[in-house]
Amino acid sequence: MNIEKIDDLIDQSLKIREKYHQLERIHHGSEWTVEEDALAYLTDAGLIGRNIMSEQKRWPKQGAQQELEHKLGENIWWLVILAERSGINIKDAVNNFMKKTNSILE
Repeated sequence: MNIEKIDDLIDQSLKIREKYHQLERIHHGSEWTVEEDALAYLTDAGLIGRNIMSEQKRWPKQGAQQELEHKLGENIWWLVILAERSGINIKDAVNNFMKKTNSILE
């Protein structure tokens, strides 16, 4: 799978999330709530911090570079999922953020 455009990222993210929903129904009898998705995202975001510390030799851990790459990708995936589950268009959110931030910093 190769993601070239944000539309591809969104499409593939939603397909992967549906596969996880299937596993959740099998193992738990129901899909995760948006709150559970948010908690999973926050856990993964924390792991990015830990892997950055390891990469900077401030925390002892083997294989942090590979895990950091994985967690960065996973966090972007989670943001797409959380936006979709919250009824927010992630492309608009990013564009609006960039426009607003650029105007503040000009």
